[in-house]
Amino acid sequence: MTAHRPPFRDPALPVARRVDDLLDRLTADERLALLHQFTPGVDRLGLAPFRTGQEALHGVAWMGPATVFPQAVGLGATWHPELVRRVGEAVSREARAMRAEDDRVGLNVWAPTVNLLRNPLWGRGEEGYSEDPALTSAIATAYTRGLRGDHPVYWRTAPVLKHWLAHNNEAERDTSSASVRPRVLHEYDLRAFRGPVEAGAVAGVMPAYNLVNGRPNHLSPYLEEQLRTWTEQELLVCSDAGAPSNLADSQGYFATHEEAVAASLKAGVDSFTDHGTDSSVILGRLRRALEAGLIGQEDVDRAVRRQLTVRCLLGEFDPELDPYADEARFDTPEHRELAREAAEAAVVLLRNEPAGPGAALLPLAADGGLAAGGGRIAVVGLLGDACALDWYSGALLRRSSPLDGLRERFGADRVTFAEGVDRIRLRTASGARLRVPESGAAEAVRGAEGALDPALVAGRTDLPPLTADAEGSELALVDWGGGVLTLRAPDGRYLSVAEDGFVRASADEPGGWVVQETFRLEAREGRAHGHLLLHLGTGGYVSVAAGAVKVAADRKSAEVFTVEVVERGEDAVARAAAGADTVIVVAGNDPHINGRETEDRTTLALPAQQERLWRAAHTANPRTVLVLVSSYPYAVPEAATTLPALLWTAHGGQAGGTALARVLAGDVSPAGRLPQTWYARDEDLPGMRDYDVIGGRQTYLYFDGTPLFPFGHGLSYTRFTYEELTAVVVGETVRIGCTVTNSGSVASAEVAQVYARAVAPSVPRPHRELLAHERVGPLAPGASVSLSFEVPVAALGHWDVAHGRWTVEAGAYEIRAGGSSTDVRRVVRVEVAGTAPGPRPVLSEGFDAADYDEQSGTVIVDRTRLSGDAVTPADPGTAGRLVYRACDLSDGVGEAALTVAGEGSVELSLADGTVLARAEVEPTGGPYAYTVLGVPLVLRDVVDLHVGLRGPVRLAHVGFAA
Repeated sequence: MTAHRPPFRDPALPVARRVDDLLDRLTADERLALLHQFTPGVDRLGLAPFRTGQEALHGVAWMGPATVFPQAVGLGATWHPELVRRVGEAVSREARAMRAEDDRVGLNVWAPTVNLLRNPLWGRGEEGYSEDPALTSAIATAYTRGLRGDHPVYWRTAPVLKHWLAHNNEAERDTSSASVRPRVLHEYDLRAFRGPVEAGAVAGVMPAYNLVNGRPNHLSPYLEEQLRTWTEQELLVCSDAGAPSNLADSQGYFATHEEAVAASLKAGVDSFTDHGTDSSVILGRLRRALEAGLIGQEDVDRAVRRQLTVRCLLGEFDPELDPYADEARFDTPEHRELAREAAEAAVVLLRNEPAGPGAALLPLAADGGLAAGGGRIAVVGLLGDACALDWYSGALLRRSSPLDGLRERFGADRVTFAEGVDRIRLRTASGARLRVPESGAAEAVRGAEGALDPALVAGRTDLPPLTADAEGSELALVDWGGGVLTLRAPDGRYLSVAEDGFVRASADEPGGWVVQETFRLEAREGRAHGHLLLHLGTGGYVSVAAGAVKVAADRKSAEVFTVEVVERGEDAVARAAAGADTVIVVAGNDPHINGRETEDRTTLALPAQQERLWRAAHTANPRTVLVLVSSYPYAVPEAATTLPALLWTAHGGQAGGTALARVLAGDVSPAGRLPQTWYARDEDLPGMRDYDVIGGRQTYLYFDGTPLFPFGHGLSYTRFTYEELTAVVVGETVRIGCTVTNSGSVASAEVAQVYARAVAPSVPRPHRELLAHERVGPLAPGASVSLSFEVPVAALGHWDVAHGRWTVEAGAYEIRAGGSSTDVRRVVRVEVAGTAPGPRPVLSEGFDAADYDEQSGTVIVDRTRLSGDAVTPADPGTAGRLVYRACDLSDGVGEAALTVAGEGSVELSLADGTVLARAEVEPTGGPYAYTVLGVPLVLRDVVDLHVGLRGPVRLAHVGFAA
């Protein structure tokens, strides 16, 4: 150390030593202040203010314009880790460049989301990559590597994985508990996080709002028991916004906020995101917890050390050596090209058949008329001229809708457009009609100015409210499903409601934390044609008074409207379709409506208005292509069998329209693949809160039915053959090889997929499970590529609940290669000398109740507030049942010891229903007041033990004695 360089600023020292030196220089109050998301600077040490959290899911978000890449689920559909790594690199470069101009832009980026897409109705499905843990892990590892950068010491940005753990429902997301059995925990949910962490590209994780097994994720024991055992690197755990307060508020898990913050700090949460930029509330709670002895200074120091480590790696303490300090690449031609490349790679061709005699309908440029410049294309549908953003998008620097892309590719004179909205007027009870007045106000785009919390961005009040007169204004009405409507003025602005309650045509698109641009028409009792107009954002009804249109407080003041239809959307679509050679119907969702953060979907069905549009187009013109641009899958079984061509792409960002047009034209052959199963109907889905992918037979791994389109599905404009598949076990590795050949006439990329299946497992195993994949090409016609994969033998294993360990069973495994999870071209078998299945050894240790093999009617709950699991009936009024297979009781036992809490009954029986023992549990004093009840049990040999639970009883453990 020199007089001018304290050790924490000495880059020659190890990071840990530098951080320890800086920690020693901070006062107790300064250390405590570092536990809030927004940390103050320390002038005497030259430390700048710092904040955790910069949204960067598919581009820098919430801070104004930036390059917008496809949604995360679209990046997952590329099946292309190297491409996704380059996207992450571009995003991190832009974050650095933006920070140089605006120090509000953070470098601790909260991305990516690695929650698995187990249920396609989850509102935040757009944020994840896949339903498969291996694919999710591969894509997330690639993205985080791009975000981190490749310098051996310094990080370009510090990514945080979201949302730990098992978080897939938005309804009651802060109070609902996911029941996650050990097999699902280890075989499914943890695997998505583990890969990126072990790759060394992750700075930390963010716990989810929900509870897992009855315990809030912000107290998750797995943070220490699992996460931090995967790496020697310090990991920073950042709370989700407001979640620390939830522990004592909505969750009621603790009586006081002081107990709550103390418990979460001890569990491993290091940075508290709560009360926005006001740190005083959280710091006050932490200070009182410290004074009460609920936490010690060592708990504070541990969390501070983790934050300081991240800041050191970001180059804050020696900026002159930071290789990324002068990064200025923003909206470069390379980034624009990458946005287009990513959007092209994400397009999935679901179906492509002839519309009549001859070749498949796509690509369009293969059609003689279109190729020669003589054919006409009609673009129709509600998303035909849309370039939609989602909650985690930046503002657009440039825009490309499907209409833009097709006009650019084929010429504006050859491409017509019909949006398909219903054009209406709203007539009041007095006979007047709603009018949108001329505004004359300056253009404003939501989000263009940037906001640390865009939920707080107020609606516009500088525009005049709607009025009513004899003629009124024609409005464009869209029903997005479930009766949720948007209304758009002739100038393209959406009707919206600001804080003053007036209705204005003021929004460029629906958006905001609480969307203020959605309405619902409610029939008025006693009136044949009258409707009330409910504003969904406020829950109030639209009224007309004193010449202005405003949201009223209740139904009594609501105006009664008659909807006058000027033109049905399907009529306009039919006209356009009839006048074209080929029709492109673009349907899908608005990412802010009917499925988003805070709101799950209720159905897989395409909204009825959009169903009518594709049917009208196809009736008028059999050469109809349906393009679904959406954040999630739809069930469209009739379209999938009626229309000649069907495509899906997630919202593709700024270049989505150009990319789609190039794929439709055949300039690039589609090679996107589905990252999740597309089910044929709602009835194929489990309940939203059923997290048991094994018992619930969920995802492509266990689904027993026939999907509409399977996981991994995607067509191209050529054909591929698979030959010479080999697989051999060498030590702890399975070496797999195959040759893929483009046997068609069009150059194209292919995604070669390799799956495994246990041939004769002792426990339920997946129908098939992704082991490896590679996106290759584009391959020229006739070209071949030899692929090789090295897969750990451990990837063939499962979590053995009987022995509490990861196990690869001895026996035969099929290795399958092909174009999707069901398009299997070649199969070989390998024999693995693993562990022979054995009975459950229960004599010495018994078994934990959560380590069941099968269950019905039960959920896993928290044994204590800090750790451990117990099992209880899902409905105390209905019996729950647990099955523990092959319990080895050897020469016999004479008693069972039941560790229980609450009250109710526990029954032990055999598979044939023979009751072995029954215990009545008298009230123990609460759900955490456990007692051990001994019951006579005479049993020997290896048996399947069935346990029945009734009432609000919690069973934690079953032991045995002679």
